[in-house]
Amino acid sequence: MEKNHTPVSREIARSVIEKYNIPDFGKATIREIVAISGEIEQLTGTEFVHMEMGVPGLPAPAIGVEAEIESLKKGVASIYPVIDGLPELKEQSARFVKAFMNVDVSPQGCVPVVGSMQGTFASFLVCGQCEKGKDTILFIDPGFPVQKMQIGVLGYKSVAFDVYNYRGDKLKSELQRHLEQGNIAAVIYSNPNNPAWICLNESELQIIGELATRYDTIVLEDLAYFAMDFRKDLSKPFRAPFQHSVANYTDNYILLISGSKAFSYAGQRIGVVVIPDKLYNRTYPLLKERYGIGTFGSVFIHRALYAISSGTSHSAQYALAAMMKAACDGEFNFLADVEEYARRAKRLKEIFLNNGFEIVYDKDLEEVVGDGFYFTIRYPGMTGSELMKELIFYGISAISLSTTGSQQEGLRACTSFIKENQYALMEERLKLFAENNPLP
Repeated sequence: MEKNHTPVSREIARSVIEKYNIPDFGKATIREIVAISGEIEQLTGTEFVHMEMGVPGLPAPAIGVEAEIESLKKGVASIYPVIDGLPELKEQSARFVKAFMNVDVSPQGCVPVVGSMQGTFASFLVCGQCEKGKDTILFIDPGFPVQKMQIGVLGYKSVAFDVYNYRGDKLKSELQRHLEQGNIAAVIYSNPNNPAWICLNESELQIIGELATRYDTIVLEDLAYFAMDFRKDLSKPFRAPFQHSVANYTDNYILLISGSKAFSYAGQRIGVVVIPDKLYNRTYPLLKERYGIGTFGSVFIHRALYAISSGTSHSAQYALAAMMKAACDGEFNFLADVEEYARRAKRLKEIFLNNGFEIVYDKDLEEVVGDGFYFTIRYPGMTGSELMKELIFYGISAISLSTTGSQQEGLRACTSFIKENQYALMEERLKLFAENNPLP
């Protein structure tokens, strides 16, 4: 077999890539990589292993589906939802936060949104209007690329640092360096992290919370992968261990809880934003001047969300309320099915590691990072951009870490679309990749 033989024709792949006119392939968006890999797959007839897009691939729980169908049969589709949310969902959301985070919140501050994406957008919008001079969002990277796009749409400023170099005590000095400038309206991070799957520990969250209080900055805790750190069992309601949260260390926080991943309910675009009482009821003169109402919670709901969508899908709220209730009652282990992602990640990592690859974000301080929805890979001697393009020739698609704000060279790989037959395919293709790209 010739050294440069690859499962996908290099000529065809290059022609498709060139057609998209992307100056730096490493900066290609998720959607561009999906389109490119899909077109190459169609032209060549070669099956691709798609690891570029974080789309849940497991069936939605019957509890949610049945509750939504029942609500539709009762006629909710013809009725506008209450803008601040279905009372049952608000109550069950507060109960859910207590059951799995051991954090006390009021139903008032639990607000349904059209997925966490909308919740993040509305949070950015309001946080950036609260105080004069606080016009910048700080990203603790790596993170979800679309959140940076939201900042661009809003016209806000942003700064960032890669947490890879600032774990543990180092986090405090770097975070304080940014906050003492006085211009940070909000800090955002995901936990577990997209794309690295690292998890900030209690001491790190305490650092973030205490500095947020000291510098009067709002923390946006993106819990898109709620309790999906499978190194410990977080599935038992009202019983430790709990999902770690900055909410234990400050009142200046917003939790973003998604129905998409942990509940496999992505298609119905449902999530909950949780705002604690102190922030919800806080009056900001600048908001009062702009909107005629000054409390954070009222502006968030009756100005931002009302202007964006005028409410969240009525029937989907019934679904999420039913799933949260069943989880809190101990009748539904919402993490049991999604642990499949961890099993996939474990198998895939082994295949990559056996063929010369390395895990980029490999540790949570001294603890090996867990297996889950995402993991990160690099190949010695290649940049992330080079590796992403080279793997295309082997029918494997992923995104460069550079698009996530990471300063490390490598790729983000997602487990959600992996099929059972593709593990053998990956073994075969990565073995060939290693032969064609021998390590020094």
